[in-house]
Amino acid sequence: MKTIILNKADIHKGNLILINYQYPYHNNPDLPILKEDNISLEKRTYNLLKNILQDINQTHQISLVSGFRTEEEQTLIYKDSLYNNGIEFTNRYVALPQHSEHQTGLAIDLGLNSDHIDFIRPEFPHVGVCQNFRNIAYQYGFIQRYEEDKEAMTHIANEPWHFRYVGIPHSMFMMEKHLCLEEYIEDIKNYSIHKPLNYYFQNRLFSIFYVPILNQTATITLADNAVYQISGNNIDGFIVTVWRTYA
Repeated sequence: MKTIILNKADIHKGNLILINYQYPYHNNPDLPILKEDNISLEKRTYNLLKNILQDINQTHQISLVSGFRTEEEQTLIYKDSLYNNGIEFTNRYVALPQHSEHQTGLAIDLGLNSDHIDFIRPEFPHVGVCQNFRNIAYQYGFIQRYEEDKEAMTHIANEPWHFRYVGIPHSMFMMEKHLCLEEYIEDIKNYSIHKPLNYYFQNRLFSIFYVPILNQTATITLADNAVYQISGNNIDGFIVTVWRTYA
């Protein structure tokens, strides 16, 4: 068995961090950013996004509109929207600086390719190539982050163009149970290392559980050969995912 020490400072890192009106982003200087064609994203997120577009053969019909943003870029976008669109529109569609998922490098806005793409609200309908993307995105770890019936929890209007990488199997479970990230983060708190959430996908058994951080550190013990991933939730603890592969 091996003991893993979880540090409180790391609750702000990982693919499951919750960034919203209530929980701000904490800058991560070690974030691996990949930039191609004027779009930047967290490296793994970008590579998986390209895999989806290649798999549906739509690398030209779907445009990558906006990915990673610095705090300064988000501030400029917010101020420009206030000036051009007013406070009501801006509060519905543009997050405050440090409260935008785009600063994590895990979020991408997509648009149907055209000569004129709206930067704030790009067209990404529920038909055709856009729906083809949406139909398989969750199999690669992506979710449509802001949906109409979740606005009371996300405090962001319906955004069919905005996708967030959370990873597998979390995207699968959220899609099946129709949970937004706020709901999923709370739901996982019901599962512990002794009674995890078990989920089967592609010959793998995933065990997911929550570890609260009550002091500066917390510890968990896993098997020596355990394959696992740990993400902070950006609030009060960690989500641990352990998996085994079956032939």
